[in-house]
Amino acid sequence: MRHRIFVAINLPEKIKESLRQIESKWPELPCRWTKTENLHITLAFLGYLSDEEVSEVCRIVKEVGLRNNPFFVRLNRIIYGPLQQQPKMVWVEGEKNGNFAMLQKDLENSLLSNKTMTGTDQEISHNTKKQFFIPHITIARLRTWEFRSMEPDERPYINEEIDLNFQVKSIEIMESDLKKCGPEYAILESINLGFNNE
Repeated sequence: MRHRIFVAINLPEKIKESLRQIESKWPELPCRWTKTENLHITLAFLGYLSDEEVSEVCRIVKEVGLRNNPFFVRLNRIIYGPLQQQPKMVWVEGEKNGNFAMLQKDLENSLLSNKTMTGTDQEISHNTKKQFFIPHITIARLRTWEFRSMEPDERPYINEEIDLNFQVKSIEIMESDLKKCGPEYAILESINLGFNNE
């Protein structure tokens, strides 16, 4: 059986609820808002993996967790992404964060250097290297055709400052089940960071 796997930082409930309020700011925006329970920061998208590969990912992520200590993330603005000129999403973006970048790079290098993961090297490399090294959360996906058919002055201007902070104490190995109503996520394993990783 194949599993659609990614590694993520899940958000505290208070942060999710704060982000949920954003939806009401732009009711005219043609988009699909991310379900509150699905809000997360992606560290690495790995694609479809076998049961054996998922077990190996769990082992690798535990080792990465031991090498990286808990840290804080500050979310500071809401913008279109990935490009302002031709946006596809609405992002909540965080400040540049050295600890976040180190964790993501450690995870990427550990996955790519593992011999048993050679069958998925191309997928891991493609998906992790395109990740944005500034923490970001996709809160909406634009209905692109509708958005581009709007007159430029009719499109909502989105570039808003916010101030939300939370501590990252764990990372999760997630499985994504794609359904007509949108993806459903399940936590396969939660890995504590640093000395909490027992």
